[in-house]
Amino acid sequence: MRRIILLGTTALAMAASSAGVSLGYEGLELVAPNCDAGNKISAIRAVDEHTVTFEMCKSDPAFEPKAAFVSFGIQPSEHINTVGTTKDILSNPIGTGPYTLESWNRGDSIILKRNDNYWGEKANAETLVFRWSTSGASQLNELRSGTVDQISTVSPDDFDAVKNDPDLQFLPISGPNTFYVGMNNKFAPFDNVKVRQAIAMGIDRQRIVDNYLPEGSDVAKFFTPCTIPNGCVGDEWYGFDPVAAKALLAEAGFPEGFKTKIFLRDVFRTYLPEPNTMAVELQSQLKNNLGIEAEVVALESGDFIGQASAGDLDGFHLLGWGADYPHITNFLDYHFGSEVKQFGNSFPEISGPLAEGATVADVEAAKPLYESANNAIRDLVPMIPISHAAAASAARSYVENAGYRPFGAKQFSLANPGKDTMVVMQNAEPISLYCGDESDGESTLVCTQIIETLLDYAQDSGSIVGGLATSCDANADATLWTCNLREGVKFSDGSDFDANDVVASYAAGLDVTNPAHVGNTGTFNYYSYLWGLINAPAN
Repeated sequence: MRRIILLGTTALAMAASSAGVSLGYEGLELVAPNCDAGNKISAIRAVDEHTVTFEMCKSDPAFEPKAAFVSFGIQPSEHINTVGTTKDILSNPIGTGPYTLESWNRGDSIILKRNDNYWGEKANAETLVFRWSTSGASQLNELRSGTVDQISTVSPDDFDAVKNDPDLQFLPISGPNTFYVGMNNKFAPFDNVKVRQAIAMGIDRQRIVDNYLPEGSDVAKFFTPCTIPNGCVGDEWYGFDPVAAKALLAEAGFPEGFKTKIFLRDVFRTYLPEPNTMAVELQSQLKNNLGIEAEVVALESGDFIGQASAGDLDGFHLLGWGADYPHITNFLDYHFGSEVKQFGNSFPEISGPLAEGATVADVEAAKPLYESANNAIRDLVPMIPISHAAAASAARSYVENAGYRPFGAKQFSLANPGKDTMVVMQNAEPISLYCGDESDGESTLVCTQIIETLLDYAQDSGSIVGGLATSCDANADATLWTCNLREGVKFSDGSDFDANDVVASYAAGLDVTNPAHVGNTGTFNYYSYLWGLINAPAN
């Protein structure tokens, strides 16, 4: 039998009776055997056509902001259970969003068309085109020439030029972000904590911020930006002390340094505007301050993300993070949870407090747990937080509502270019359009236009608002969430949206035994780190 279990008459009657609904709907459910494998969801049930319940292993006060993230988007159950079992789903998204996919011209562009049957506010532009360039200068040149209407990122050196150009709009991006240098403790010499601590003291982070990031950027005192509650509790990060760093490296057995690599993906990011330039700066600092010789190695974006997520990079790697939702679990749990492989073997001194902190709704009550986790991150140095960067996008002056919301990818259906076609240039080609198994911003930006989630982020404040669910309501201890689905919604293929689509979409990401648990790499990072994967029993 499938691990998504079709409720029989008796089970359905019991569920319907307890929920006070009438019979007649054959609902799907996903049930975990127990809560012993790190999973946070014990069961998801389609109680009736427009009601889904999420039973949690422990209190989950962050359920709503997590449920609004695009990786947990909903596609038709029939689509998931057929195309989801193959790689075809990577380029064939079926959603309820304001746009539908018309074509993906590999290496060149993605073309979306307005979904005229969309349940909400219709998109202003009939056609939305995504193109890409890894060069900030190239993006700006195309914007100035008018061949594109909006670009994802402005290089720090071009901030003033954009602000002073009457034909352009300068669009600050307010979402919190972190740039960091990662290491993997499975590989020598990064398996030695003194080596990692020495490197933490041997990098002049202030120099990096002053010379390579725009005004308004900050040196990271903690991994999480201080605008996130409990992000900056505990002891601040190491100061720059090359003498102490060199001495500690010698104490660790490397008085003359060692040879390694710096891995990067040549993709322009808000937190890392010029990755090659930053890599060369880091290479120089490591050599001059610690005697470490590091070769710079650029990898293709998808390959880099795949190897980083799997914990296969045997040197330094340059990565960062932009906030998906306004809760500390988004920063810390994703990077330092017990199942994370990116930095090698996980540390229970970090993952333990995080697991407990995720169940505490009150910010003050959770503070000691996050203080403990932050201090353990500082002591054990799985990575080195460098900066929180000021960032900006730009658009032609005629584009209305071109700005970004604080959390979540931009919804271009709300932008109005005053013409039938809007062209957007982002930093790289999407890895795939099945964002349940992707974590790169280029994939999620396109997915956001096509696929919708149970809840959403408000345009102005980033607060939680209704999406495919008008609301998701918790019981007293936040162990049971009941989502009330919007009625009359159709997918772009004409099929009706209902509760079974929610269960099927989540089951594909959560249940490792599900035939649709294929994806791109098969890691399903967001499902794994934020909900915990399930090995559902046969039935």
